[in-house]
Amino acid sequence: MIQNNKDIDILCVGEVLVDFIGHQSGVLINETRDYHRYLGGSPTNVAMNSARLGLNSALVATVGNDGFGEYIFKRLKEVGVNTSFIKKMENKATSVIFVSRSEGTPDFLPFRETDYHIDESQITEETLRKTNIYHTTCFALSRKPAQETILKKAEEASKQGCTLSIDVNYARKLWDSREEALKVIKTYCNLNPLVKISEDDMLRLFEKELPHEEIFKFFHNQGVDTVCLTLGSKGVKLSQKGKEEIVKPAVKIEKVMDATGAGDAFWSGFLFAYINKKSVDECLEVALKLAALKLQNVGRLPDNINILSKLL
Repeated sequence: MIQNNKDIDILCVGEVLVDFIGHQSGVLINETRDYHRYLGGSPTNVAMNSARLGLNSALVATVGNDGFGEYIFKRLKEVGVNTSFIKKMENKATSVIFVSRSEGTPDFLPFRETDYHIDESQITEETLRKTNIYHTTCFALSRKPAQETILKKAEEASKQGCTLSIDVNYARKLWDSREEALKVIKTYCNLNPLVKISEDDMLRLFEKELPHEEIFKFFHNQGVDTVCLTLGSKGVKLSQKGKEEIVKPAVKIEKVMDATGAGDAFWSGFLFAYINKKSVDECLEVALKLAALKLQNVGRLPDNINILSKLL
């Protein structure tokens, strides 16, 4: 249940990264010659998008005490994300990730040193009491100690009345095994979060193409009421336990500039509308508009526009 008297609208817990996105379009990493630097990490994108939509967003994450760490703090503060829960580590480098520029799900190569070092001291009981939505990702859950911290604090958050949220952005190369990933995903889903998934994520997770109804059934069986499945250019399907599915087409755009972060933009829009107590139908409308805006820009959402005016 969303409450108006909470200090933190969205507490995003997980990876903050420096993304190096390929300059050459439509090629994999082995063919990419030049990269441009952007701030990345799925929870980071959601925190930044939310702040730019006027929400009070905070990020729980870990960086190195280095130039990239400084860059991260600077960018987050510029848009108004609360950075007081971000830890700096000595003798370990800020995590970076190289990403190909593509219209579909990008190819990526991670170099992870600090992002998964999230400990319990970074999320106090008092912080959770002040939080409306506790959001994380499959990427963030892929390594310990972050995995243990996030699961434990999610349970505490649920008891404090927070709405939980997760982007199940599963990628095989980040996990020790698919079995471990499924076990962790099920544990989080037992707490009835809002779940965001994509067709690509599910193909990787189940290692075969499943009918959408089967995918929805899997999550509902774990205890999830609301599952949102993004379908790329085909739009979105949302399933609520015991209710009729909602299907919406994607917003038409002339040219996809960069798909990196489009799912995060979509989910930021959804959570923004959800916090503003919009209907599920309206949440999807706002989400689709924000995703379309992102697809037309390389890297982050553009700085030089009033995003809110584009959504309402």
